Amino acid sequence: QVQLVESGGGLVQAGGSLRLSCAASGRTFSRYVMAWFRQAPGKEREFVAGVSRSGGSTYYADSVKGRFTISRDNAKNTAFLQMNSLKPEDTAVYFCAARFGQDVLVSTDRYGYWGQGTQVTVSS
Repeated sequence: QVQLVESGGGLVQAGGSLRLSCAASGRTFSRYVMAWFRQAPGKEREFVAGVSRSGGSTYYADSVKGRFTISRDNAKNTAFLQMNSLKPEDTAVYFCAARFGQDVLVSTDRYGYWGQGTQVTVSS
């Protein structure tokens, strides 16, 4: 079991940056693949980025490649999403997710643990 709590969302102008954090409970954080998803109003939840258990491999949606960076600190049970060059279309609720397994997957139904979400709003 793992519980996830996101923080770091807010309002930012286009071109700005935000850093999201996802704090996890439990002592087995390093056994979980971690990912960030987002959901804009009226749209389905979509994969943004994922990181392997060791942090050595990362994966990104095409829409955020080159602008977002996912990372994790297993000693601190925390995952991060650094978001640069933000665009208005990045506006959404961002969710941290965890799955007990080896592979970073992009489907929401493959992740068993979710945070409550944090709002990111990018103004033009």
